[in-house]
Amino acid sequence: MRQLVGRNARRLRLKAGMTQEQFAEKSGFSQQYISGLERGRRNPTVVTLFELASALNATPLDMIAPDRNA
Repeated sequence: MRQLVGRNARRLRLKAGMTQEQFAEKSGFSQQYISGLERGRRNPTVVTLFELASALNATPLDMIAPDRNA
């Protein structure tokens, strides 16, 4: 699940045209946290998923949607 959330976060961030630094600033998390998240090393809470998705103009469901790399 952590890997899936990381892949989706990266995909959505790139779709939004943001760097990790911009995503971090908009979401309120550190760039180090975003990096760890995208690498599948972070285990975000439901509240965190909501905040991250909001910063990407996405939904929490977008953050956990299955992908072809599963």
